[in-house]
Amino acid sequence: MVMVFPLNSRIRRNSAIRLGLTGLTAAILSACAAPPPPAEPYDPYEKTNRAFHSVNLGLDKALVRPSSKAYGAIIPAPVKTGVSNFASNLDLPGDAVNGALQGNPERFVTNVLRFAVNSTIGIGGLFDPAGAMGVHQSKTDFGETLHVWGVGEGAYVELPGIGPSTVRDTVGTAVDVVANPVRLVLPTPESYYATAAKVGSKLGDRDRYSETIDSVLYDSADSYAQARLLYLQNRRFELGQKAEDGGDSFIDPYEE
Repeated sequence: MVMVFPLNSRIRRNSAIRLGLTGLTAAILSACAAPPPPAEPYDPYEKTNRAFHSVNLGLDKALVRPSSKAYGAIIPAPVKTGVSNFASNLDLPGDAVNGALQGNPERFVTNVLRFAVNSTIGIGGLFDPAGAMGVHQSKTDFGETLHVWGVGEGAYVELPGIGPSTVRDTVGTAVDVVANPVRLVLPTPESYYATAAKVGSKLGDRDRYSETIDSVLYDSADSYAQARLLYLQNRRFELGQKAEDGGDSFIDPYEE
């Protein structure tokens, strides 16, 4: 009985320290909030971006679009679901690390728990028992981490073979690829399976959203401007941002 009171006191003290550190982290991160994006797209590299957009259109028309249609038509639905689950599972360690870097313990714990459950009970992530338990992926990336740290989005860029981005998100994508914990741990040939799963998942997404993507790329009066508009609007929505004027980021020039 003598040891109960010191132990409880120690637990309370440790809890107070953890709460204090969490509050301090939140305060620091809130002080580093990224500046609001401009009301108009900042696109100083438009000439180069349009050239890369033409390259990406050609790649989509000649390779990505027909490959995605073949993937959608040939691969059975359960297999496509398994590939998508496996690819998403590979992203969870990176999501967890970024959650920690963002000072978001809930995001960190959720992604770690989901990865642990799906990697074991879900047979390497092919199945999604964590989702059935209500533990869903809290998706993030290093671009969002930079945003939390106060880095502005920078200029709009379109990357060959990748598509729309910003300077901040380009840096974030590079860091996510190079520093992904799964990539650093997986040996050969398992790393090839991971790459193949990511490609298959992207083809599945291209096929699933083909109607919307085709309307942007092939039915728009200016597919470059439309892709830029939609990317920036969606990305800013994900980050909870509004433009400098406090309203919507842009007015859709193709809206009826």
